Amino acid sequence: MALIKLSEVLILPYKKSTPDFILIFLTLGLLAIGLIMVYSASAIWADYKFDDSFFFAKRQLFFAGVGVIAMFMIMNMEYWTWRSWAKVIMIICFCLLILVLIPGIGMVRNGSRSWIGVGAFSIQPSEFMKLAMIVFLAKYLSERQKYITSFKKGLLPTLGIVFSAFGIIMLQPDLGTGTVMVGTCIIMIFISGARISHFVGLGLIGVLGFVGLVISAPYRIKRITSFLDPWSDPLGSGFQIIQSLYAIGPGGLFGLGLGESRQKFFYLPEPQTDFIFAILAEELGFIGGSVVLLLFALLLWRGIRIALGAPDLYGSFLAVGIISMVAIQVMINIGVVTGLIPVTGITLPFLSYGGSSLTLMLMAMGVLLNVSRYSRY
Repeated sequence: MALIKLSEVLILPYKKSTPDFILIFLTLGLLAIGLIMVYSASAIWADYKFDDSFFFAKRQLFFAGVGVIAMFMIMNMEYWTWRSWAKVIMIICFCLLILVLIPGIGMVRNGSRSWIGVGAFSIQPSEFMKLAMIVFLAKYLSERQKYITSFKKGLLPTLGIVFSAFGIIMLQPDLGTGTVMVGTCIIMIFISGARISHFVGLGLIGVLGFVGLVISAPYRIKRITSFLDPWSDPLGSGFQIIQSLYAIGPGGLFGLGLGESRQKFFYLPEPQTDFIFAILAEELGFIGGSVVLLLFALLLWRGIRIALGAPDLYGSFLAVGIISMVAIQVMINIGVVTGLIPVTGITLPFLSYGGSSLTLMLMAMGVLLNVSRYSRY
């Protein structure tokens, strides 16, 4: 009760108002584009594998419906209530990450033990850990703001929490999701006032650690070499990048037309997931791809405005964490699809097929929308 009263005092100067309708429009617009593109990209593969061209589209529509309902429900939950549940949420997510690693409980897909579930229904706990870490760090950083310039009392404990989760995620292994989570947390820690000198030293250690992770797994080395020269192994590690570029190139300015992709005919593996932007660029061209990137840019702009106008530090950190998570995923995914960075297995928010990722993103938007109801911008 005392916590609630304290929160009410914090919010008192800022009247509750309507949510950011532009943010709602941008989110639902990207979601609608994603549903259309999931069907277009997956229809051939779904018909071949499941004898149902709508297989992936129906599942994506289901999770979109669940996610939108969750988004509007969370939008009406005062964001500061998450602060009192931050530790509980973090513990639950840590437990789920550990359960995933237990044989017979965790489900293996594409060489990674990242899912847990029963039958066709499964969730990816590492996706939910990203949001749990944002909620927890927002609480931690807002309450320990005066210690953040101290390496021992501020930065070290914070990074200890982040890299504990990263370590467990890497046991799956899932470098892509772990990278997004760590990148998001680093941005939150940086804007909280941590010293740049600390980041420089830790950055050097981080680079060495990243190189070690790459060297420790042969398939990651192949991804690096295929990124530098995909034609050195065109039927192996370089296959996805080459086929992605083959999709983007013929798209030209206006594209081949919706549903007219050629690369989805068993050339680009599972085009409805990580490489959905390549199919979008092939069918809708440079114009279509630019519109999607513009929508993401506007989403980032609204998120930054909400963070700057939030009534307290907790709300600001929440907003910064959520919008940073989206921005990092977009940049990595587009970078992979266009051959600018090595393949990492990161989905494109709101567009790529995937129930856990889509639901998580819509829930995060719900939190951001609630912050917008109290934000002055």
